[in-house]
Amino acid sequence: DQRAERSLIVVAILSALFIIAEFTGGVLARSLAIMTDAGHMLSDLLSFIISIIAIRLARSPANHRLSFGFLRAEILGATISIIIIWILTTMLVMLALQRIIDNNFDVDANTMIVTASAGVIFNIIMGLVLRYFRCAHSHDIGHNHNHTNVNVRAAFIHVLGDFIQSIGVLVAAIVIKITDWKLADPLCTFLFSVIVLITSITVIRDIFFILMEGTPAHISYGNLQSDLLSISGVRTLHSLHVWSLNMDKTALAVHLAIGIKMHMRSIRMLDYKLHILHIAKSDAVVLAKYESDNVLGKYEPEKATETMKVASKLIRFKHGIHLATIQIEPYETFMLSCKFCKPLFELNTQVDI
Repeated sequence: DQRAERSLIVVAILSALFIIAEFTGGVLARSLAIMTDAGHMLSDLLSFIISIIAIRLARSPANHRLSFGFLRAEILGATISIIIIWILTTMLVMLALQRIIDNNFDVDANTMIVTASAGVIFNIIMGLVLRYFRCAHSHDIGHNHNHTNVNVRAAFIHVLGDFIQSIGVLVAAIVIKITDWKLADPLCTFLFSVIVLITSITVIRDIFFILMEGTPAHISYGNLQSDLLSISGVRTLHSLHVWSLNMDKTALAVHLAIGIKMHMRSIRMLDYKLHILHIAKSDAVVLAKYESDNVLGKYEPEKATETMKVASKLIRFKHGIHLATIQIEPYETFMLSCKFCKPLFELNTQVDI
């Protein structure tokens, strides 16, 4: 994380320097396309700063008010940066529309070419800085080539997007220089604004699912549930929740019901008793618990411990979830009909008995 932080700081400094230069070049060239590109880089700079802050805050210990610490600080920062970028993009689009209405296309193509070329060079340099970190990190002891800090991966994607956009501005500048078709400048502004909005919408979607505590996209809820039900001794499960603490960390909570196999005759006898008595639901639960205690026998702590170990390994190593709360409880017959005790998806939960 310290190496990731250093690389992000270097990239953030380079971005800040070039944003100032690009805005200046955009003003001198009177090019809204260059200003839009600078605005896109500003959004990336804010993302870099948020990532740096997130890495530092993640080191802060949790407390009694913030039991998860500051893991969601980057979510709040990302929301603020998106709002700023939307405001800036809206202003640039309005200026581009005003230029078309006023038929004012006074653009300095030479300054535009120089500024856009500098943008391409700067993005290449920033990409090399991040690439160097990724290669150095993957050759550290205990790391493989597929393991890279998530913030650095995100920063590399941002820089790649900036590079493509700078190429687009450079092409537009060359077109204006050769053909004198200066309408290309506001048209590029519209195009790049759409790109910025599309990029931000994907971030907003991620923020929405994190704040709504939705299941992360890389986790298959159905497969996870099926794997847990396949553990030896697990009769059923309930209250399975999977959610994201931030863009990188996932949490899980689940109740696993375990028990000794029951004889079919005992189950039928219990169902028959519940049917002929027509007793209230609360009494049925009590009766079911009483009967199941007699049939299942004593609760076995050793079995619960073994189930806990198997479930923990499966959740961590197969599904990549490192923060899990697992509650082991004895299986009760009433769970077959209790709507609160059934798995979320109606999978094949039958156990041979």
